[in-house]
Amino acid sequence: MTSQTGKPAIGYVEQVILLALLSSLIALSIDAMLPALSHIEKDLSIKDPNDRQYIVSTLFAGMAVGMLLYGPISDSIGRKKPIYIGFSIFLIGCLLSIYATDFPTMLAGRFLQGLGAAGPRVVSMALIRDQYKGREMASFMSLVMTVFILVPVLAPGLGQIVLYFASWKAIFGAMFALGTTAFIWFAFRQRETLEKARRHKFSVKRLLLASKEVVTTPLSFGYTILAGFVFSGFLSYLSMSQQIFQDQYGVGDLFPVYFGVLALAIGGASMVNSSLVIRLGMQNLIKKALWGLTTISAIFVAISFMLNGQPPLWSLMIFLLMTFFCFGILFGNINAVAMEPLGHIAGVGSAIVTAFSTFQASIIGSLIAQTYNGTILPLVISFAGFGAISLVVMYFTNSISKES
Repeated sequence: MTSQTGKPAIGYVEQVILLALLSSLIALSIDAMLPALSHIEKDLSIKDPNDRQYIVSTLFAGMAVGMLLYGPISDSIGRKKPIYIGFSIFLIGCLLSIYATDFPTMLAGRFLQGLGAAGPRVVSMALIRDQYKGREMASFMSLVMTVFILVPVLAPGLGQIVLYFASWKAIFGAMFALGTTAFIWFAFRQRETLEKARRHKFSVKRLLLASKEVVTTPLSFGYTILAGFVFSGFLSYLSMSQQIFQDQYGVGDLFPVYFGVLALAIGGASMVNSSLVIRLGMQNLIKKALWGLTTISAIFVAISFMLNGQPPLWSLMIFLLMTFFCFGILFGNINAVAMEPLGHIAGVGSAIVTAFSTFQASIIGSLIAQTYNGTILPLVISFAGFGAISLVVMYFTNSISKES
């Protein structure tokens, strides 16, 4: 396989695994902690059970800030240095969480983990673009994503296994060890892929101009807002999932199994989407998935009300499998549509779109998750509500875009 800048310093398969690991740090940092949230709540004397959700959402807030910065910085100083910086911040966040004796310190550690892990996640994608193009890039990315999809499936189980033998602090210790291993592996095996001649001087003005272009381009701005609402629904699930499955339905140590099965629905949808999008188109798929998400959720809201917010677990799983398949279709396509008019500023444009939608979701999703009341009503209502709002945003954006 030919690359744009020559043969990689490491083998093809090794590089796939390494870059998939870099991309997976965020998912691992979220999902591996979910089985431990009740333990952390007890040890840190968190008074409100819903406050444990901030351990998830604070990481997303840090990630949103990091995603805005690492891409433009890597265009200026190369790919490897920003990843070193990100790893360093991530490891400091792990240590802070390990030694946290109060909730604010824990949240500070989680923010730093998100801020740091955003570096390897964002810059590794740019590193792939540097080396491959066209079908070669698509092939490489598909292999990376195949490995990446396994992380949400396996991570909660790994966290649960650690809890069998040690305290929740050991999960952060495992993250620190894995991060250190990946840091060293990357430093010694991956070469720099952005030559000095291709670098651009970092400029705040360039960021502001790109932000202005995103905001004033109806299709990009509308679908960025749309991505934020869709992600808000999913983040509310991530924040409430441990309480719903372990506290409400009492699945105990089987929580990682239920979580992993649902993660497979998103991964499966991503794979199906790769073939469907060629035949049906991105916007057509987005419309179908949004209508599916909204309709299914509205029906289940009615069912849940009739059952006082306590439907059977099997019915909840069927509902979540169907809605998560819709989420899997939506995630990639919405971002792709938002980026369509921004090809001339792809790097910084992608950073702004992703950072804005993530920041939007971290605020709205957290507020929704805080309404958890021991029933699934807040979750299913949020799915239906965000689906309906997203449909309005989509139709309005499409009409404005056609006029402009």
